[in-house]
Amino acid sequence: MRLWTFWRSSCSWRVRIALAYKMLDADQVSVHLQRQGGEQFQPVYKALNPMAQVPTLGLNDENGQEAWTLSQSLAIMEYLDERHPEPPILPKTQKARAQVRQVAEVINSGIQPLQNSAVLKRIESMGYDKRIWARDWIQDGLDKLETMVAGESNYDFLFSEHPTIAEFCLIPQLYNARRFGCEMSNWNRLRDVEAHCLALNAFDVSHPSQQNDAPDEVLQN
Repeated sequence: MRLWTFWRSSCSWRVRIALAYKMLDADQVSVHLQRQGGEQFQPVYKALNPMAQVPTLGLNDENGQEAWTLSQSLAIMEYLDERHPEPPILPKTQKARAQVRQVAEVINSGIQPLQNSAVLKRIESMGYDKRIWARDWIQDGLDKLETMVAGESNYDFLFSEHPTIAEFCLIPQLYNARRFGCEMSNWNRLRDVEAHCLALNAFDVSHPSQQNDAPDEVLQN
C-alpha cells in the first residue's frame, strides 16, 4: 500500500491512525498542501485524486502490484476494517456502530470541512480573519459533540472498549481545536477519551509531529 498524505492534514491523520492501529504498512508520499500553490493541484496527483485532496490510498492486487486508489478517509478506514478485520475499529453491536458513524460524520461533515485549508484560503481572500472563523466553527461543533457523548461513560473510549473510527476522527479535531485556540475546559468526556487514545502507540506514531514532512520546529517539539 501507498498513502499520499500531509503531516498536518486531519483527514490523513485519521488514516495513519487506522493503519498504525491495525499494524499495516504503507509507504507514505508527502503532498504539501501549501508549497508551490499546493502540490495537490499538480496534474500527476490530480490524476490519482481528481478532488485534489489528501489522503489517497494506493492498493495492491493479488500480485502485490498497485492496482487502484481510494480516497476519502471514512471510506478508506471502513475498507481497511473489512479487508483486515483484526483488530476491529468498529464496535460489536449495531447500535454502537451507528453511534460511531454518527460521531465520525459530525466531525467529518459538520466541523472539519469548515476549517480545512481550501476553505480558510477562500475566507481570507474575502477579507475575513480565518483563525476566528475556524475557531468559532470548531468551538461550536465540539461543544455540541460534547453534549452528544457526555452521558456515554461506560467505556474508556466513546462507545466500546477499544478505539474506533470515531476516535480516529476526534483526536485530530481536538489537535486543531488547540491550534486555533478553542476553549476546551467544558469538554470533559472528549478530553478523557483523548487521554486514553494518546496513551496508545497508534496515536503516537501517527501524530503530525512524528511525520517526516513536518517542519523542523514541529519535529523538535
